[in-house]
Amino acid sequence: MRFGNGKFGFLSLAGALGLSLSLLAGGAQAEPKKEFNIAWTIYVGWMPWPYAADAGIVKKWADKYGITINVKQVNDYVESLNQYTAGGFDGVTATNMDGLTIPAAGGVDTTIMIVGDFSNGNDGIVSKTAKTPANLKGESINLVELSVSHYLLARALETAGLSEKDVAVVNTSDADMVAAFKSPEITTVVTWNPLLAEVKTEPGSATLFDSTQTPGEIIDTLMVNTDVLKDNPDFGKALVGIWYETMSVLVEPGEKGKAARAAMGSMSGTDLAGFEAQLAATKLFPTPQEAVAFTESEDLVKTMDLVRTFSFDHGLLGDGAPNKDVVGIAFPGGQVLGSADNVKLRFDASYMKLAADGSL
Repeated sequence: MRFGNGKFGFLSLAGALGLSLSLLAGGAQAEPKKEFNIAWTIYVGWMPWPYAADAGIVKKWADKYGITINVKQVNDYVESLNQYTAGGFDGVTATNMDGLTIPAAGGVDTTIMIVGDFSNGNDGIVSKTAKTPANLKGESINLVELSVSHYLLARALETAGLSEKDVAVVNTSDADMVAAFKSPEITTVVTWNPLLAEVKTEPGSATLFDSTQTPGEIIDTLMVNTDVLKDNPDFGKALVGIWYETMSVLVEPGEKGKAARAAMGSMSGTDLAGFEAQLAATKLFPTPQEAVAFTESEDLVKTMDLVRTFSFDHGLLGDGAPNKDVVGIAFPGGQVLGSADNVKLRFDASYMKLAADGSL
């Protein structure tokens, strides 16, 4: 959650927003079509997508609607969002914050149509010296700058009456995070699983804040180009069909579920135990009913106000953005945060409702 799967390459959100306007303006071409591309990167909440492709679930639902869906891995998370924003993909796995700050802020109208989970311990602050957020005053903290790790740090500091001016943030690639924490001069890091599980094993370290203390704020989703979805509703139906069939396998307590979790773990570079440990720190919405209830809750609106405030304060809503209202965020029921004339990020529960109603 993220910024990547260990291959970040120092491309920050600020760099992503520096893409040329010509690249950003088009987005994925919107027209009725038969073949679609979805990008995914390694993270516990997104591993159902490659599993579904390997297990034939993607083909099953695509065939039902007479279309083709290609589920493609991109080795770098930010690059997957850049490629989606440039029109190379019709959809991408991403967090709520990154959907706002890359494609939406870049002018690509984007719909979050599947809310899969939120981080419930998968993101955390680990320190060799500090025991509480208050102890961080004056500390240097290594993290992927402008990522959800940065957001989590800001939220932790708030709880102690501190702000970012009280600490020194050191931008560190996720690829280097584990090795960096092993060096004696680096005392505190903020990261996500599976890196979080590795840094927590460092002797003398302690987790002083994690995403269990910000429930529902770091959300893992599948987002798609709004115009593509509008022109191709069967694409949306197939996606939710794929997702919830795979969810039913993922949470199955018997041998079938165990085999699926082992396969997802292997795909993400861990084993069954490691994957299940990451799942334990994830609040899954395995049924469409649960996902719809979360997406329609007033809490989501409050969360996105926190997220857009952080994003604006860190210059992530575009050069010269006058305020946090510059990008409109729409919710089920018609409520809009920010500019109603520039809605570029939409939470849409309608396709998940089709799954909940058995209407696919």
